[in-house]
Amino acid sequence: MSLIPTITVTPGAAARAYGETAGGTGAAGGAAGGDFSATLQRAIGGAVSDGHAADQQAMSAISGQGNLTDVVTAVTRAELALQTATAIRDKFVQAYQDVMQMPI
Repeated sequence: MSLIPTITVTPGAAARAYGETAGGTGAAGGAAGGDFSATLQRAIGGAVSDGHAADQQAMSAISGQGNLTDVVTAVTRAELALQTATAIRDKFVQAYQDVMQMPI
């Protein structure tokens, strides 16, 4: 029986990766990639585009023109993007709850 490897993505690593792949300057920040809202917007846009690519690959496979490997790769990539977005959302919700519980 083979074990499925698990990948642990920390929020900092995800932000650096999105910043570097989107043409930003990475962890050092800067004019192109230092704005948090722009980085978050690129990350969400990337997750949405990965979902659309997975849909297109699945539709081409259903019509008999697609490659199964491409479909699985696209769906896995979309799933990882969704899991990352969900993890970041959960961290934001937890941070918000922590701030709301702070004494004034």
